[in-house]
Amino acid sequence: MASKQASKRLAREYKTISENPPPYISAHPSESNILEWHYVITGPEDTPYFGGQYWGTLIFPTNYPFAPPAIRMHTPSGRFQPSTRLCLSISDFHPRSFNPAWEVSTILIGLLSFMTSEEMTTGSVSATAAERRVFAERTRWWNSTGGGSQSKNPALKGNVKAGDGGAKFRAEWPEVDKENWRWMTEKEIDLSTGLKQKQASCGPGLATAGGSGHQTQAVVEVVDAGTGWLGRNKLLVVGGVIFVYVLIARLLGEGEGTTYS
Repeated sequence: MASKQASKRLAREYKTISENPPPYISAHPSESNILEWHYVITGPEDTPYFGGQYWGTLIFPTNYPFAPPAIRMHTPSGRFQPSTRLCLSISDFHPRSFNPAWEVSTILIGLLSFMTSEEMTTGSVSATAAERRVFAERTRWWNSTGGGSQSKNPALKGNVKAGDGGAKFRAEWPEVDKENWRWMTEKEIDLSTGLKQKQASCGPGLATAGGSGHQTQAVVEVVDAGTGWLGRNKLLVVGGVIFVYVLIARLLGEGEGTTYS
């Protein structure tokens, strides 16, 4: 249960961030627990996350603001392990470095700044820009469907896994969830895969991990589209050309060595 000081401070910060939200960031406390905050980061332009919708939680300690929150990002991003506590100077990994003057907006701006960098820490992962763009394209689908699942299993405390059918996201972001479903309908998104229904699944793919702490990975298949049989059998063609060349050279050589009377 939140202390009186923590409750008062977080209520004031909610008012501030609602009236003046930082760019690309929305956040609010859960109705049932003021210590549990939910945020959505919209991927900024000129980044691999552009257009992505990244949902996560801040779990504040009862003695906030004298200690920092646990920070998690639930939506697969190619930058962080989903639903894994992140080791940042603004998170509960480093309570001694936390400044009580920092607010929720300060924490989330710091998280966004770290996300768009390449610095590594506990909870972060490596991925290519192309892989991260694939994740960005499927973030709305993942948030509102729980990674394509249909089950309604409750999420574990502090964690949101693929498999809850999007129930937790829907409860915290009902209006955003409705917009996501409209978007998926307009784009003809296959609810089981997150791909367009008419789109072949031979491009970069998204695999969601089943347990917390496991890395969600993008699997990229390189396909030379439109090259046909010749493109798929380059080595065979090259080998055949070399064989014919050698055969002709030998025949010519034998011909030059023959003496006619």
